[in-house]
Amino acid sequence: MNRRLYLDTSAYLCILLGDAGATQLSRETRGATLCTSVLLVLEARRTLVRLARESVLNPNQFEQCQVRLTADWELFELRDLSLGLCEALPMPAVMTPRSLDLVHLRTASWFHARSPLTRFVTLHAAQAQAARELGLPTTGT
Repeated sequence: MNRRLYLDTSAYLCILLGDAGATQLSRETRGATLCTSVLLVLEARRTLVRLARESVLNPNQFEQCQVRLTADWELFELRDLSLGLCEALPMPAVMTPRSLDLVHLRTASWFHARSPLTRFVTLHAAQAQAARELGLPTTGT
């Protein structure tokens, strides 16, 4: 069975920046169908600029990350942010996610309804809880 993973921006940036847990996430994503929102591109670019401005990334690292981000777009099934997605009704029962987190949740729900996801991958506990409330799988099967 083909593994289908939805990566939110936190999971992708972990891999891109080589943060703690990147090796495990890279292993898990290898060979899987990767799904995400185009929001990931915006959030990742913004984060890279912020890290460069804060001197966390030097100019060479910044450029390498930008190039890899552009190349990585080809690895994802991307879903555009649309009015239909904004109007969609899925809202977690208990958690009230931030607007951009809700975009990821609703996009993942859209993918999941068309072909079940194996896992919604996030590094944030609140986002994982909201995903579970929407019926998205948050642990591997």
